[in-house]
Amino acid sequence: MEKDNRTKQISNITLIGSFINFVLTLGKIIAGIVGHSSAMIADGVHSLSDFITDVIVIVFIKVSGKEKDKTHHYGHGKFETFATMLISFALVIIGLVILVSGAGKIIDSLKGELIEKPGYIALYAALISIVFKEGLFWYTKIAGKRLNSQAMIANAWHHRSDAFSSVGTALGISGAILLGERWRILDPIAGIIVSFFILKVAWDIAKPSINELLDSSLPEKTEKELEDIINGTNGVEIFHNLKTRKIGDAISVEVHIKVDKDMTVEVSHDIATEIEIAIRKRFGESTHVIVHIEPYNVTGKR
Repeated sequence: MEKDNRTKQISNITLIGSFINFVLTLGKIIAGIVGHSSAMIADGVHSLSDFITDVIVIVFIKVSGKEKDKTHHYGHGKFETFATMLISFALVIIGLVILVSGAGKIIDSLKGELIEKPGYIALYAALISIVFKEGLFWYTKIAGKRLNSQAMIANAWHHRSDAFSSVGTALGISGAILLGERWRILDPIAGIIVSFFILKVAWDIAKPSINELLDSSLPEKTEKELEDIINGTNGVEIFHNLKTRKIGDAISVEVHIKVDKDMTVEVSHDIATEIEIAIRKRFGESTHVIVHIEPYNVTGKR
C-alpha cells in the first residue's frame, strides 16, 4: 500500500506539471509566431520536451511501482532509473539543438544577415514562463526528495532548464527590442549560454543513473552505516564480502557473516534475521537484504 501511495503521489504531481507544460508550449509557440521570434518558438519546443518527459515519468513510475514477479525478482525499480536516463538524453539533445541553432544565427548575423526584431508578446511569454517553470522546479524537486524519486528530481531540473532557457530568451528579446538592430545578436548568444547550463544539468542527472545501471556500489558513507549495523549485532564474530547496489528507490545488500561454529541453525538464523530487520529499519522496508552464514572458529577459518 505504501508503494502504491508513493506511485500515486508521483503521478499526480507530474500530471500537474504536464498540464502546465502543455499550456506553456501552446502559449510560447503562438507568441513566437505572432511576435516573429524564432527564439520563443525554440523555447516553446523546449517546453514541449518537458511535456514529453512528464509523460515518460508517469508511464515508467507506474511500472517501477509494481511488486516483484517471476521475471523481475528484484522488483521494477530500475524502470525509474531508465526513465531518468531518458530525461537526461532528452536534455542533451535539447542543449545541442539550442547550441547549434544559436551558433548558426551568430554566423549568419556576422555575414550580414539581419535578425528579425521580435514583438513584446514574445517577451511577455518568456517572463510568464520563467515564473511558472521556476515554481514547478521547486514544487517537483521538494516532492521528489520527499518521495525519494530520482525521476522526479531529474524532471524538476528539466523544469529549471526550461526556466533558464526562458531567461536567455527574455534577455535576447529585450536586447533585440530595446537596443536596436546590431544588438539582436544577443538573442542567439543568450541561447548558447543557456545550452551549456542545460548540458551540465543533463550530465548531473545522467551520472548517478549510469552508476546505478552499472551496479556501482553505494557511497562509502552508506556502506559504513551498514558495517556498523552488522558489527553491532550480537553473535557476529566478523563479516566479509559486503556487496551493495541501488535498485530504483531501494538498495540491495549482500554480506557474509561468521558466527560461532557450535551455534544451532536456529540461533544463527535469528542473528541473520536481526541484521535484516535493522538494515530495513534504517534504509526502508523495500531494501533487499541477503545474509550468508559461515562457521567461525578460533583461527577465524572455515
